[in-house]
Amino acid sequence: MTGTLARPGPGVVPAEAVLIDPTTVRRASTRKPWIPRPVQRMLGPVLLVALWQILSGTGIFDERTVPAPLSVVRAAWELVLAGSLQEHLTISLLRVGYGLVFGIALGLALAVVSGLSRIGENFVDANMEVLRAVPNFALVPLLIVWFGISEVPKILLITLAVAVSIYINTFSAIRSVDAGLVEAARSFGVGRGELIRKVILPGSLPGFLVGLRLALTASWLSLIFAETINAKKGLGRMMTDAREYFQIDVVFVLIAVYAVLGLLSIFIVRWLEARLLTWRRSYDGN
Repeated sequence: MTGTLARPGPGVVPAEAVLIDPTTVRRASTRKPWIPRPVQRMLGPVLLVALWQILSGTGIFDERTVPAPLSVVRAAWELVLAGSLQEHLTISLLRVGYGLVFGIALGLALAVVSGLSRIGENFVDANMEVLRAVPNFALVPLLIVWFGISEVPKILLITLAVAVSIYINTFSAIRSVDAGLVEAARSFGVGRGELIRKVILPGSLPGFLVGLRLALTASWLSLIFAETINAKKGLGRMMTDAREYFQIDVVFVLIAVYAVLGLLSIFIVRWLEARLLTWRRSYDGN
């Protein structure tokens, strides 16, 4: 009897055809890029600034309306030496800090009440949706009438903007928690309190962090409006003075400061996401 192999029938894949040589498998690339990721992300802004400098140096941009980057850096250095930039920046950071603390607490509390209760949703959700539709600057006259020109309306304006961003995203995340996980937890006898702590709140954490990112952006935008309420100090006050005295280089300095603060806010939230969402695997573009 010879040891011949039977020919496979139609539709049957030969065994040797499905065997995979481990040495030929292409593994997912785990090599680090030769240019660090932070440097890659800075290439775009650096090229933009270089183009700006070239256009200014060749006279295409009028120095009186679009000062060159070197002129902006020079103006920033003069403000730092005079101490005015640090002074106004500190005041603005304090206002944003208070607004973030109060706004996050308020938005999170309302989102939990509304997300975990139909009654809470009936009382809270419609009001927050209306507040989201109202532009911040439309509230400025009312806040001045109600609270005067003290620090209260400035911080309250930032608080409301932050609270809306936190509420909308956290409420949506709570209601988007997988119902199968909730039912599975209940089938194991998990009580409502433990269900909220161990299933619903952790499941809504990604949405909360998205809301936090938007809230940080909203806080800086609201700061500009808030510091128009008869503010004597702050970046918004500096912006108003620079505009009135046609100090365009100072205006560009303040725009750059706002941009840097916004980028730092985004980096902080991404750092939190990397630490708090280690259990979530997502596509990174590779």
